[in-house]
Amino acid sequence: MFRNISQTASTSEVPAFLQKGKRTEYQRTCRLDTDNRQSVTHVIGTTLKANLSRSAPPSSKFFSVNCTPNVQYSLSPPPQETSHLSPLPLNPNSALLISMSRASQSENDSKLSVQYYGTNKEVIGKAVLYLTAIEISLDVDADRDGTVEKSNPDKGSWKWGPNGHGAILLVNCDSETTYLKKPDSESDHISKVSDLKDMSLMVLRTRGPAKLPEGYKLTMHISQGDAESVRVFRSKSSKVEKNMLQNLFSSFTKDYPLVLSREVLSQEVPYLGGEGELNFYVEGLRFPDKDFDGLVTINLSLLEPICDGIPETPIFTDKVVFRVAPWIMTPNTLPPVEVFVCSTRDNYQFLKGMNNFVSKCGQKLKICYEYMNRGDRWMQDELEFGYIDSPHQCFPVVLDSPRDGGLQGFSYEELLGPDFGYVTRVARNNDVSSLDSFGNLEVSPPVTVNGKEYPLGRIIIGVAFPTATKGRNMTQVVQDFLWAQKVQKPIALFSDWLFVGHVDEFMTFVPAPDRKGFRLLLASPDAAYKLLKRLWSDGHAQVKMFEGLENQMPRTVDDILSDENLRAENNYVQSCIDWNRDVLKRELGLDDDDIIDLPILFKLEKDFRAAAYYPDMVNMIVLGKNLGIPKPFGPRVNGRCALEAEMCSLMEALGLQCTFIDDFASYHKMMGEVHCGSNVRRKPFDFKWWNVEL
Repeated sequence: MFRNISQTASTSEVPAFLQKGKRTEYQRTCRLDTDNRQSVTHVIGTTLKANLSRSAPPSSKFFSVNCTPNVQYSLSPPPQETSHLSPLPLNPNSALLISMSRASQSENDSKLSVQYYGTNKEVIGKAVLYLTAIEISLDVDADRDGTVEKSNPDKGSWKWGPNGHGAILLVNCDSETTYLKKPDSESDHISKVSDLKDMSLMVLRTRGPAKLPEGYKLTMHISQGDAESVRVFRSKSSKVEKNMLQNLFSSFTKDYPLVLSREVLSQEVPYLGGEGELNFYVEGLRFPDKDFDGLVTINLSLLEPICDGIPETPIFTDKVVFRVAPWIMTPNTLPPVEVFVCSTRDNYQFLKGMNNFVSKCGQKLKICYEYMNRGDRWMQDELEFGYIDSPHQCFPVVLDSPRDGGLQGFSYEELLGPDFGYVTRVARNNDVSSLDSFGNLEVSPPVTVNGKEYPLGRIIIGVAFPTATKGRNMTQVVQDFLWAQKVQKPIALFSDWLFVGHVDEFMTFVPAPDRKGFRLLLASPDAAYKLLKRLWSDGHAQVKMFEGLENQMPRTVDDILSDENLRAENNYVQSCIDWNRDVLKRELGLDDDDIIDLPILFKLEKDFRAAAYYPDMVNMIVLGKNLGIPKPFGPRVNGRCALEAEMCSLMEALGLQCTFIDDFASYHKMMGEVHCGSNVRRKPFDFKWWNVEL
């Protein structure tokens, strides 16, 4: 039975994702033919547009339309005549807009016909369309709740912020294997089914007849550019796992064939028939970088055959967009998880102090022994801990420095493993300096600057002074990587004035119970001289610094205050620190009350670059409310080191506990301190990076 309708279907008959406020309707041109029967495959949620005049017999003046119940149509432009009982006038621009409200149960089970009439309304031709309707939706977790929803109207775009949308993709940079391991992203197959949890689920949902009409096919495809960043596998099973980890180990890796890769940009995928769902697993291959904004698009097209020997043409395309999760650093204000140090033949005293401190904090010290570190003690300089996060998975990722000292293999050989990722950047032309060590890479706690929120803090690096012509800089490939992560917008400080050149030599952050939740600690020669002058005024001019240390000449307070060269050098150092102080205040939105000056002196070494004169107390390790601080061996007054007493007074006012660790012989004399020789992996932020407002 036919019905004759001259108005558009009601909103209640239209699929949800086409209703007002949803995605733009997909429309394609359809030809009418009065000489031959036409069979058309129609995708639910789209519109077929047929020009009535173009297909009409030459003497046509009027037309009428009839259709079966599953077909809706409207006319464009709408006819002035409202009655559908008589033929309507045919205009040169008359068009028929055809849609269907539900999928077909069998091929060609719906029909639409157009009759053409002459001047006297006699029938002079008839065009018939046989219609097969199918539903096709390529779906992802576009609302970021951990579940792949159906036909989300925002799945084809990305938007930042708490009201944003768009699916998230992890770089599969951990290793499910522990023997002959390498990052999983370097393998074009799934070595273990447990690897699926590091990928993003994508579901192809279809509804329609048992099979597609003859010659039609579904293909999934990506661009050549996106193929460098993403790989897609599919499940051979037609049953959707409601939980991706359900019965994880009951499957075999051969059940997840590769669909898309660098070598395969397009591939046919199965149409399951009836009401079917097919799982795909999307794997990120690289992090955002200078040449990659982090966005990838995956397309699914329905292809229509023309005839043998002629390529099929796409009649419908659905797409989804993913953003690759950034690498995120963790500041001192986040809780510690693991503490790492190196064991060398001469640092027993340091290890003993570190172990006592870490144990007191309720943590366990993880020691990298000499067979692995090859005499390289600078654990902070070799690597930086961070993490990657998505609604379905989160795991730590270590960023390996290009410095490549004796610890070169530690990150890859010891840390890379199941749910522990690895990433590095290789400097061009081996252009590596001391500034490429990761004592020169820090991150602030969350801040708000002039109303702009940085809920994950801001990365801090050290570079050469802007006017320097021969200064050292952090290698560009690392800087490009850090900037491309977006969510922790970097700040560049001037650190090339230091002999080693690391920002951790003059600054750090500690938690605080008030104001912004932290304090910025800065090394301050002025604060050191103020303390020494107070000691001198109180009658302690002859009290000695470095007393009792082997191979170190003691110096009295009076000696230091009388050393004009040392004072001039520290005036220069103070000016360099003040430059950075102003930058940090501006870029982190800080007031002077957010900053604490620590009494630390420096001396100039080769090329007029500075190093700490005594153990650099700002170069500390922060474990919750406990601070592991280099023991400064300052002047002792009433049985207590005056520098330690000053440090305790400043920190205990914030509710922090100070522990002083002897690193003089094994670290300070080698131009480093406690922070340089240790590293801390911390818990991720509770805040989700995709909620950042950019």
